[in-house]
Amino acid sequence: MGKKEFKEFKSYIKGKNVAVVGVGVSNIPLINMLVDIGAKVTAFDKKTEEQLGTIVEEFEKKNVKFQLGEGYLDKLSGFDVVFKTPSMRIDSEALLRVKEEGAYITSEMEEFVRYCPAKIYGVTGSDGKTTTTTIIYNLLKEEGYNTWVGGNIGTPLFSKIEDMKPNDRVVIELSSFQLMTMDVCPEVAIVTNITPNHLDVHKGMEEYIQAKKNIFANQGASGVVILNRENEITYSIRDEVEGRVKLFSSKRVIEDGAYYENETIYIKGKAICERKDMVIKGLHNIENYMAAFLAVEEEVSKDAMIKVFKNFSGVAHRNEFIREVRGTKYYNDSIGSSPTRTLATISVFEKPVILIAGGYDKAIPFEPLAEKGYDKVKALVLLGVTKGKIKAVFEKVKSEKSLELPIYEVNSLEEAVNKARSISKDGDSVVLSPACASFDMFPNFEVRGNKFREIVNTLD
Repeated sequence: MGKKEFKEFKSYIKGKNVAVVGVGVSNIPLINMLVDIGAKVTAFDKKTEEQLGTIVEEFEKKNVKFQLGEGYLDKLSGFDVVFKTPSMRIDSEALLRVKEEGAYITSEMEEFVRYCPAKIYGVTGSDGKTTTTTIIYNLLKEEGYNTWVGGNIGTPLFSKIEDMKPNDRVVIELSSFQLMTMDVCPEVAIVTNITPNHLDVHKGMEEYIQAKKNIFANQGASGVVILNRENEITYSIRDEVEGRVKLFSSKRVIEDGAYYENETIYIKGKAICERKDMVIKGLHNIENYMAAFLAVEEEVSKDAMIKVFKNFSGVAHRNEFIREVRGTKYYNDSIGSSPTRTLATISVFEKPVILIAGGYDKAIPFEPLAEKGYDKVKALVLLGVTKGKIKAVFEKVKSEKSLELPIYEVNSLEEAVNKARSISKDGDSVVLSPACASFDMFPNFEVRGNKFREIVNTLD
């Protein structure tokens, strides 16, 4: 797949009538860039001018027109080019209509992949995308490459394209929504796994799988695709790859790929790292590392791999190791905003943890956490609106199984950390994984996680 030069895009877009659907994070820099190139831009959004705030005023100074509020897509007509927001279905009535008029329909991410001068590593999958993307970014950076990260995470990259050099490296996380209409591909494609997901937007599992396959569908013979040998769906699509396939496995030896045996990761038969040196927890992260190592093994030294493996403490708020205080390790899993996510997190620890949980009530039952997680919890520290509900389900399991499991109720995150600290012993792990949303006390899970980190960092 030959890359196109960005100047082609600039001469094509100049003077054109361009619609940008969605005035979100990734499209704001896009609108600015299109205006600078000389396009006539109209921005469409379901939000009203009131909800969008000062952004409308700022863009109107640059002659950007707006179509806002209910029925905002009714006027999507008469455009040469339409940039859609990732979650907007290509077969939506408004897009079909404007396509029939002859408009070119695309997205910020598609055009970025088409014109990016640097080598791109694209990561998709149902789980592990963000961690794998971040590990690859860290590996390339450690090796000394000028590396960019974006897509579903990080900054929108298309507006930075003129700052990128051919020998830079770019890592992008791609969701199934972003991939649905992709007809261009990264040079290296990683599919971590595929399980049923986002079936509220996709018409069914088949469409979801098809979207994921678009990450390599047009790569050609020079492409590289990394697949999980132990995920039925990813393994089944290997024959559809035109380029090279590299497999990773946590269960069997794969001589020409990556495998995990005797607590050690092997790449092409060579031992690279031992599990005991990995800061982040869980077999799923061993898989994320194998995928990442395979993606960069021709460009990154074993030393750089070992260094990242021993130092990377995880993506913020995803069971992120914060620090050890007097023999107790503290982990921030503020993203754990459902009982099943919290259960998955506490299951990766070798021994039961002191769990800090509770928060806003999303009316999701807590029984699964108590019934399947009781043996993974040493003590429970509860806060927020749901503390009574969580306590009740654990008390029930305690009496049924006649368990000793101390439960403490507190009123703030500070109090929760101090309580956890006072009951912890050498070798314990304290984990914030609330099993609930944060809205009762915090605007979102990130603010909650940052507060937890701040409190833990003041402990002495």
